[in-house]
Formats: sequence, C-alpha cells, structure tokens
Amino acid sequence: MSTVKEAVEVEVPVGTAYNQWTQFEQFPHFMEGVEEVRQLDERHNHWTTKIGGKKREFDTEIVDQLPDERITWRTTTGDTRQKGTVRFQRLDDTRTRVELVMDIEPSGAAEKAGDMLGMIDRRVKGDMQRFKEYIESRGGESGAWRGRIKPEG
Repeated sequence: MSTVKEAVEVEVPVGTAYNQWTQFEQFPHFMEGVEEVRQLDERHNHWTTKIGGKKREFDTEIVDQLPDERITWRTTTGDTRQKGTVRFQRLDDTRTRVELVMDIEPSGAAEKAGDMLGMIDRRVKGDMQRFKEYIESRGGESGAWRGRIKPEG
C-alpha cells in the first residue's frame, strides 16, 4: 500500500469546507478521473472512475464522521483498495486547513508503475488544489450533511 498525504489551506470557514466535502456527488467537479459518485445512504457511496483509460467501479463505506473535524472511509467492493481520512482544522474565522491522508493499493501493472512514478501523489495534490479553487470560487457550499457516524465495534 502507498500512503498519500496532501493538505491545502482554503479561504472559507471550517463549516463551509466540511459541508462541501460531504457532498460526494460533487467530487467529479474537482477530482481528476472521477466520473460519478452516487450516494447510496448515509454511509455508502458508489464510485465510477476512469484513470489512464481504465474504468473502475467500487463502493466505499464511511466508518467515522465528525462534523467540522473528519471523515474516514474505506473501500468495500471492487478491485480498488483504499482507505483514508480527510481532516478539517479551523485556522481562523475565514480559513481552514484541509488534510487528506489515503492508503491506496494499486492494482495491475500500469497502476503499480504509475504509483512508483509518483502519479497518484500528483493526482491527489491536483485534486486538493482543485477543491480549494472549487470552494473558494463558489463562496459557499453546495449543500451539507451534518450527521455523526461512529466507528462500529
């Protein structure tokens, strides 16, 4: 597994940054290679991606979600294996640090080679930069879900 870590400072309050991140179906607007995210229920999303010409579908489950602090997820189906956490840190009333840490297991020779060349790191860095531009240009979130999901067990 490869670990990818990237953070950006966004010029919006912590609640705005967090609220936008809960709008999973908006991810194709700023995540490269994400064609569609369908929210199935409070915990589950179905993803369709196309990266390097290869289309993949997989499901994720949110295992921990605390408003204005963090969202943690893991894949549950498909041949894409990943888990991660996005954290939101209030810097002041108008600025937030958004940090994404993901563990990704590349599948297939092309993905493994791309990972060794740093392509996953660059894509995630670009996605975070595009999230910054997306939320700052909007001036506000497109929606919000403020529920709490606690880890099971």
